[in-house]
Amino acid sequence: MGSQGNNWDVEQGEDKALVKEHHRRRSDLEPVTKARFRLFSVFLANLQEVIFGTKLFVLFPAIPSAIFAKSYNLGRPWIFALSLLGLTPLAERISFVTEQISFYTGPTVGGLLNATCGNATELIIALLALHQGKIDVLKYSLLGSVLSNLLLVLGSSLLCCGLANLNKEQKYDRKQADLNTLLLLLGLLCHALPLMFKSSVQPASHRVHPLVQGYILLFSRVSSIVLLIAYVAYLFFQLRTHQQLVEEQEEGERSEETDEKPVIGIASGIIWLIGMTITIALLSEYVVGTIEDASDSWGISVGFISIILLPIVGNAAEHAGSVIFALKNKLDISLGVSLGSATQISVFVIPLCVLVGWIMGVPMDLDFGRLQTASLAFAIVLTSLTLQDGTSHYLKGVVLCLAYVVIAACFFFQKLPSDNHIAVEVQHRLQDINVIKWKIKSWNRNNVY
Repeated sequence: MGSQGNNWDVEQGEDKALVKEHHRRRSDLEPVTKARFRLFSVFLANLQEVIFGTKLFVLFPAIPSAIFAKSYNLGRPWIFALSLLGLTPLAERISFVTEQISFYTGPTVGGLLNATCGNATELIIALLALHQGKIDVLKYSLLGSVLSNLLLVLGSSLLCCGLANLNKEQKYDRKQADLNTLLLLLGLLCHALPLMFKSSVQPASHRVHPLVQGYILLFSRVSSIVLLIAYVAYLFFQLRTHQQLVEEQEEGERSEETDEKPVIGIASGIIWLIGMTITIALLSEYVVGTIEDASDSWGISVGFISIILLPIVGNAAEHAGSVIFALKNKLDISLGVSLGSATQISVFVIPLCVLVGWIMGVPMDLDFGRLQTASLAFAIVLTSLTLQDGTSHYLKGVVLCLAYVVIAACFFFQKLPSDNHIAVEVQHRLQDINVIKWKIKSWNRNNVY
């Protein structure tokens, strides 16, 4: 009996030890399980805010569709169209993620981050076009971005503000608008001088002498350095010495949204920002690589696609944000969005591409062509005259939008042969006529003899 009791006690002790070991293992696994569940919950919350927090989420399926079309070679025009659709929500969401990160970084770093990432789509497309040597696509897309911000984005904002606030006074502070206009005029000067220099040296020549082209390229690089210095001074002016200008623009927004808090963490924001930047780079590479095929397939010129379609996609975030603030009669913020984006392209992105092309050995200059530079000049002058009195109404928006339609129509019909092509074609026709005349004279001589 004693031995049986001892055996029973031993078995009970072993069972208790096993139970304790089981509980210990469960307690060790609980933190891991909770951590995994917490990460999964954070991911779902971020997915809800970042992906499904915009009405453009219906276009996100175009991203995997573009990758699928590229992998299985389903047609280069289809790749271009799907990539263009996929870039639209990404351009809007990357602005949202940047805004969320700025809650944690403070106004100075947040302002720099917004200035850098606000035109991320245009910058990535420009650098990829530069890498592939497609300088015309690069110039057209950047020019179109400035035109889109000055005429389409600003014009639709003034139009919506005027219609939504017919019985209210629509005023804005002219100081920020005047500052952006000055910088835009400086950029226009750097674009116009190469054209005037070329016209003064070779006024009646269709083909530019290599020496003249070299001088234009050198001048463009010097001008780009000057523009980047002006952009750094602009940032220092805004973020350091005259912060009150920015604070005055955002005062109305903050007064109504004092309880606004970030909806995603800074680590999640940085991860989303990196992921979206990589995706934008991938789709931008598809767009740049297939734009000529889409042009040939659709019968639309590369200039129209680059100047009109690409900027509309790249400026989706600015367009949506500017119109939303305009509907609330917050024109100061709308002007800051549209004019600020145009200024960044003109005095930061374009000169940066010139200097990067210098490093890469690509002859990127500031000579955008007569028609393109004239369109830019009229857009800047028209915008400046529109904003000169500090008040707005819907008719000003109508005029800016119609001006954009006219410029778009002009570039749509630019698919006709250029002056150089016409000159070459005329020369060939004259040579054919001379050959025919020589043959007729030879035939007449033979008949006479």
